[in-house]
Order: sequence, then C-alpha cells, then structure tokens
Amino acid sequence: MSENSSTNRTEGDRTFYNMPSASGSNTNLYNGTKINAKENRYPHCIVWTPLPCLTWFLPFIGHMGICTTQGIIRDFAGPYYVSEDDMAFGNPVKYWQLDPSKAQNGKDSWDKAVHMASEEYKHRMHNLCCDNCHSHVAMALNLMHYNGSSSWNMVKLCFLMMIHGKYISFGSFLKTWLPFVIMVIIVVLIAYFTSSS
Repeated sequence: MSENSSTNRTEGDRTFYNMPSASGSNTNLYNGTKINAKENRYPHCIVWTPLPCLTWFLPFIGHMGICTTQGIIRDFAGPYYVSEDDMAFGNPVKYWQLDPSKAQNGKDSWDKAVHMASEEYKHRMHNLCCDNCHSHVAMALNLMHYNGSSSWNMVKLCFLMMIHGKYISFGSFLKTWLPFVIMVIIVVLIAYFTSSS
C-alpha cells in the first residue's frame, strides 16, 4: 500500500490512519503504526494465509502467525522451526490488528511474549491437530496476558479470526474462497447428475 494511499488525522496524542479495506471503505486503525501489505508489515497483528488443499475444503482453517510491534511476522512453520518474515504458506491474505496496550505491560510485553513463544516453539514438534501455528500464537497472547486473559487457544483464535480478520484485498478474498466455491459446485453437479441418471 503506497504511502499516499491513506490520509492521517491526529487528535491529541493519537494518530488515526484511514486505510482502504478490500471493500473500498475506510478502516480506522489506531496505535500509531501503519499496516503495509506491500512490505508485509503488520504491526501487532495476527496474520493468516490459506493452507493448500485443506482450506479448499474448510475455508476457516489456515496458517497463522503473530507479528511484533514493528510488523515482523513470526510463525510456527514446521517441526522445531519458527520462521521470521517468511511465512510458511505464502504472504498473509488476512490480518487482525490487536492493541498492544492491552498486553499486561504494554508494548514491551508484546514483543517479549512473541519472542518467548517463538523460542519455545523452536523446540517443539509440529502437530497439525494439537500443537500447531495457532497454538504458537495462543502461547504468545497467554504470555502477555492479552486483554487480561491467559486462556487463549487454537479454537478460540480460529473463531475470532473469522470474525475480526480483514482481507488485505479482493484478490486475497478470492484466494481463500474461490477453491471452496469450485469444490462445492463440483460436488453439487456430481450429486445432480448421479441422482438424475
């Protein structure tokens, strides 16, 4: 997103950034930092991208990472490996920006928690069903006691990302949903022709 594609306004000590959303309307993002999709910078965001094949059948399931306050993406990419700025299944298509002031000790706590969770997951085996990229993000949020909670988990994050996640562009929306729609059409056509024969 180009620097002049958004207009800023300041009220007191707060800066608001009006960023165009995928639908064309403006989304007010506060916290003094801008999302820059072209540079893959998503300050204090949870980011999400589709998983090949799996997301085609279950569009709410994908790969998740968490970003530092500077927007650097950390994701549990595989056994004993947490990547930095190189998301395992491609660039994010969706993000959910959180408020670092809701971490127990503010901005410093956010970055420390992301680092600690990442270091821990460098020593863990990846398990698709039980201990995965969502679990890594949940650990970071639990360590910082985000929003006063230490009960973040993969199911909660999956559900909340569906509600709060914003697509980066219309193309990102299509990348997520088009394969699923095609699969549904194929299944419906097969069922129709099988029943009518």
